[in-house]
Amino acid sequence: MPTGYTSHHPDKPFVLQFDHVQFSYGQVPVLEAASFHIHEGEFVALVGPNGAGKTTVLKLVLGLAQPNGGSITLFGSSPRIGRDRIGYVPQHADYDPTFPISVEEVVRMGRIRPFMRSYGSKDYDAVRKALQTMELSDLAKRPYHALSGGQRRRVLVARALSAGPDMLVLDEPTSNMDADSERRLFAALGALKGKTTVLIVTHDTGFVSSLTDRVLCVGDVGPSKIGRTIVQHRIEPTKDAPAQLFGGDALKVLHDSSLDDDCCCPPGGAE
Repeated sequence: MPTGYTSHHPDKPFVLQFDHVQFSYGQVPVLEAASFHIHEGEFVALVGPNGAGKTTVLKLVLGLAQPNGGSITLFGSSPRIGRDRIGYVPQHADYDPTFPISVEEVVRMGRIRPFMRSYGSKDYDAVRKALQTMELSDLAKRPYHALSGGQRRRVLVARALSAGPDMLVLDEPTSNMDADSERRLFAALGALKGKTTVLIVTHDTGFVSSLTDRVLCVGDVGPSKIGRTIVQHRIEPTKDAPAQLFGGDALKVLHDSSLDDDCCCPPGGAE
């Protein structure tokens, strides 16, 4: 196994697979022959600067956009079917500060399902557990609008967790987050590691959380800088990261490295 690769899940089945995916906005290519996969239970970071194509990848994962070529498989099905097993935490969530809703009520929204008649004991238990996981139990009755930005972000993570997802997808989860909320967030994600597949999307291309098994980078295909593919980079422990970053424990991304997509898999792959 290459240096800087720390996954402990090479024998687990694929949760997500991109196979030579192409995508364009009109005549402008965004992804060309992008291939990668994520195993069940892995903690993966998708990095890239603003405008690199991370949002496009997210839309493809969630079935909100369709590739022009290649294939995408999510939990063995198309993204439009498999996305029901994803807990998605957006970078931005608009809300009306005058709307009287509590933290607990926001988290309960994660349990809403089509044709749902009422909440049962399992729903209340799931909400309570999600609040505990994100260290929000003491804020359950607090008005959502009264929270700090970092606290609101943790509430959105709790809302996603309350649904009991098999995969958690977080878009820029630490954006505008205070150090304490960041520490609490990654402590909670650490408790999920190995149990829930986690995909974090971030524009921080230099460092990732020490929880990370693999790093995927949206990068240019070549000197023409037309179209992009997804490259897997090595990661290594570092003391160069800011002390408060990712709860105080980070790995350095080695952008001068490139690993084969199947480097982590046993011979024949792990379908």
